[in-house]
Amino acid sequence: MMIFLLLIVVLLIGIIIFQWKVKKEQDRTIQYTHRKLQVIVNEQTYEKILVATTNSEIQQLLITMNTVLDQHQKIQATHQKMENSMKKMLANISHDLKTPLTVVLGYIEMLQLQSSISEEERQRLLTGVHAKTLEVLKIIHTFFDLAKLEAGDTDYPITKINVSEICRKNILSFYDLVTSMGLDIKIDIPERPMYALGNEEALDRALNNLLSNAIAYGADGHVLGITVRNDEANIDIDVWDCGKGIDEYHIDSVFERMYTLEDSRNKSFQGSGLGLTITKRLVEIMNGSIRLSSIPYEKTIFTISLKRMMY
Repeated sequence: MMIFLLLIVVLLIGIIIFQWKVKKEQDRTIQYTHRKLQVIVNEQTYEKILVATTNSEIQQLLITMNTVLDQHQKIQATHQKMENSMKKMLANISHDLKTPLTVVLGYIEMLQLQSSISEEERQRLLTGVHAKTLEVLKIIHTFFDLAKLEAGDTDYPITKINVSEICRKNILSFYDLVTSMGLDIKIDIPERPMYALGNEEALDRALNNLLSNAIAYGADGHVLGITVRNDEANIDIDVWDCGKGIDEYHIDSVFERMYTLEDSRNKSFQGSGLGLTITKRLVEIMNGSIRLSSIPYEKTIFTISLKRMMY
């Protein structure tokens, strides 16, 4: 009997010692996790909490904590990217505004200081002031257009639209400009109506931006075109040119704010760097998608895809 009681006491002591060791190990794990979490949060690192433990509850807690950390880090990276983008955008817009405003100031000073200026010269200077003022307004409007699109403060109701007609209208609006530049236009738009789910004003603006972009950066290819095609689910609109194109490592950047091809040969068409960003937002509002493929000096294609409507 004494031996049995002694075995029970030894067993209980063993259990107590085991539980004490387990608790001590859990305490160390929790303390380490707490310290590591503080370091990750305070130093804004991109680490994860890695702990070897056999406790299933602690394992689940660590999985959840790492998931939360991963989401936090993604949000932080997105915020940082947007902040850097906004800083770059504001810096570039400030520069774009400074240039025409400096010219306007120069014209006004000439008008003020030269009392004996001829009427012809006065009209020339006033025309210059008017043109540069319009340029400033265009930059400001473009900036606020993007801000409204990203804030969702726009009204583009989604309805049934005739893609063939809209594309034909847009390419014809550029016909005189393109032919005056000595460029060929290739138009491949079916005569039959092709209907998609979208918004006519949004598609007009998107196509206008893409055609302007093709003229700005693809004029040295001497040809640009527009193609409308479809499959069972979608209608695709290709706006293409045969100019210098876009290198592969730039393709993922073209829809970002303020992205411009700095080495564009046609400086007269340099814009605010917001055109393609606005285009992407407009296409997304129509629940469509836009993509780019480019082989320099062969073919550069921007493709808008919209949901096809069969009725």
